Amino acid sequence: MLTLLLVILAVVGLLIIMRREAGASAALTLLGILGLVGLLVDATFIGVVLLIGAIAVAAAGLPALRKQWLTPRVFNIFKKVAPKVSDTERTALEAGSVSWDGELFSGKPQWSKLLSYTDEGLREDEQAFLDIQCAKAAGMCNAWDIAQERADLPQQLWDYLKKEGFFGMIIPKEYGGLGFSAKAQSMALQKLSANETLMVTVGVPNSLGPGELLLKYGTEEQKNHYLPRLADGREIPCFGLTGPRAGSDATSLPDVGVVCKEVIDGKEVLGLRLTFEKRWITLAPIATVVGLAFRLFDPEKLLGNEEDRGITLALIPRDTQGMEIGRRHHPIGSPFMNGPIKGVDVFVPLDTIIGGEDMIGQGWRMLVECLSIGRCITLPSGATGTARYALGWSGGFTRVRRQFNVPVAEMEGVQEPLARMAALAYISQATVYQTANLIDHGEKPAVPSAILKSQLTEFQRVLLSDAMDVHGGKAVTLGPRNYLGIGYSANPVAITVEGANIMTRNLMIFGQGAIRCHPYVLDELAAKDANDIKAFDKAFFSHAGLIFGNAARAFTMGLGFGKESVPFDGPAAAYAQDIARLSAGFGLCADAAMASLGSALKKREMLSARLGDVLSNLYLASMVLKQWQAGEKVEGEDALLHYSCRFLLHRAEQAFVEIFDNLPNRALGRVLNAIVMPTGRRWDKPHDDLARDIAKRVSTHSALRTKLLQNTWDADDGEQPNPLARYNALLVDYDRAEAIYRTVNKAYAKGELPQTALHPEARVEVAFEKGLISEEETVFMREFETQVLEMLTVDDFAYDAFAINKDTLIDHNAKKAAPIHQQQTENAK
Repeated sequence: MLTLLLVILAVVGLLIIMRREAGASAALTLLGILGLVGLLVDATFIGVVLLIGAIAVAAAGLPALRKQWLTPRVFNIFKKVAPKVSDTERTALEAGSVSWDGELFSGKPQWSKLLSYTDEGLREDEQAFLDIQCAKAAGMCNAWDIAQERADLPQQLWDYLKKEGFFGMIIPKEYGGLGFSAKAQSMALQKLSANETLMVTVGVPNSLGPGELLLKYGTEEQKNHYLPRLADGREIPCFGLTGPRAGSDATSLPDVGVVCKEVIDGKEVLGLRLTFEKRWITLAPIATVVGLAFRLFDPEKLLGNEEDRGITLALIPRDTQGMEIGRRHHPIGSPFMNGPIKGVDVFVPLDTIIGGEDMIGQGWRMLVECLSIGRCITLPSGATGTARYALGWSGGFTRVRRQFNVPVAEMEGVQEPLARMAALAYISQATVYQTANLIDHGEKPAVPSAILKSQLTEFQRVLLSDAMDVHGGKAVTLGPRNYLGIGYSANPVAITVEGANIMTRNLMIFGQGAIRCHPYVLDELAAKDANDIKAFDKAFFSHAGLIFGNAARAFTMGLGFGKESVPFDGPAAAYAQDIARLSAGFGLCADAAMASLGSALKKREMLSARLGDVLSNLYLASMVLKQWQAGEKVEGEDALLHYSCRFLLHRAEQAFVEIFDNLPNRALGRVLNAIVMPTGRRWDKPHDDLARDIAKRVSTHSALRTKLLQNTWDADDGEQPNPLARYNALLVDYDRAEAIYRTVNKAYAKGELPQTALHPEARVEVAFEKGLISEEETVFMREFETQVLEMLTVDDFAYDAFAINKDTLIDHNAKKAAPIHQQQTENAK
């Protein structure tokens, strides 16, 4: 009995010490005291075992002892197995900043740090721009007209975008721009997502490109010349990075610049001779100034002793002699301006280099530092805006579309995707807004930018697919009335650009985060490179303490003990506590994967992707809780919070299971499973009762629907019809209409109305004649059904409308000439 008691005390005590990362001294003291107690109470065997454990802890844990024998051996092994970090990888790792992603990597997230990023909201001028200019721009768009009729935005819309400064949202006011915050820029792009071509056209100049690069790295002369012209649309920028052989691997640029001298107007000018071929460059066909990435060489050593000067960026006017520009690519589903740029031996002066001579060779650093912000905003905001509109359209359509005498929104097969759409929209809104708020506080979130880009555009893929499903024939029939189909077909663009999602998920989120966000790995690698054993000892054994701490935290919280104290009230508290539990498990699994696989982890992309999935879902769930804590709640929002958090935590646990099942070291996988999930999985998929509740609210005129559709173009005041405004108007009147539907349909079922009254309009008229409904109700239903039918109607066209070459058109119903033998018979008669 005494032996068992000592074992229990030792295990519990060590778990407490490990959780608190109290260090070797505390563990040594505990084991030593219990060992001596064991000897004193005649529990000799366990006493000796505990004292041996104390000696082992002292030898391996006390700095004065371990530095004599253990640290040198570990250091030598580490230098052999640690992954080699290339210069380009190091540049990417050092770009940006670490904030909440680092907390999740630590395994012990401090929620107070996340909540310390206060939100001041939008400025008055920013909100006014959303309400007025963004609404007017959205109101000029019709997807069919833009995609099929003109393959471009209307001229009046281009003029309006330039006049109102849409291309200068990120440019400070002193240069003539709008000087918007990251949150305002994001909200503007969400509102403009009523049309994907409009969103891309405005988003790209305000993302990675000449404007942002000039702001951060340009010379004063470059800023003063270009920024005012970019702000008011006199200059339209594009940026040439990708090409036929350099897409995701942007550092392998085959485009070359050579330092040389050229005689121009009788004067010798120092400059560059460029040869390049770029593809998939947004705005290139109409750009007036081209940002260009290339590898610079100085064979004559005109600038110094180095021949290979590295990746460099330049800004080249469109009319530069020798540059081929103006042709277009045809992006799937959306005619936004996109095309190739080519040039052979194109000469430009040295002052075209962005930032001047001092920034030669700094192009890769410049790009990754800018990308950490731009990738957080443009495509994630577009995906979030699309989610708002798709949800609004789908909720409205499924409520007014009736089958089997009920709205299809009442059918559980439709309620399931509606609820999923609402949750994905809710998660997206919270994540993109709160991450933009981090940016407004000075953060440059490199790893979150990869999370947002890949996760939210994948959400967009699911959302649009669900929207297509619930719309049925309405969405698969193209034409001016179809507000959904063209955007659905354009979704692969968002999946592919700014780092294809396959690459981002498999290589970047965990691959970059494992080093960049980990509390100690970067220090360990730096100590290795500097051959600094003292620094290595400090970092490595702090790292070891973290591993033991995460194991203890994950295990005890998995058993339901020692839940973290969190600054959340109500339903959010339990989710925050479980994010902390899974964060500890993630930190442990990340370290286990790195330790067991070493540099081979780079090639285990599927395993890296699953580790990234855990981090991604924990990050998204954290942003949902931050938004919930900060925002004003509406009726029904708690159901959406439950659905969203359960959805994300279920996905996180699924990723854990796949990690355990696929670690090459199967024993390690089983041990991790037992530590991280000692009682099994905790989170099921969201339950059906939540889906039913959410689906009803987003398909009716409710406070929750109104909140989810905030900052959309929802007024019928544009040059083009607004389907969202029309659905909203129908939902306002729907309860009244539903009561009349019930009266009329009940009478029809009882035989009180003639069986020939098959259409709703006919039943209403007969019901009025029979006195079942009033004249006022009849007038109301006539108008209501007219509006419903308009929203259900699809377009049709002339038979030859789609044949570009009319000469190839086949008239399948033309009168065919009679066979020869029949003509001969008729002639004989």
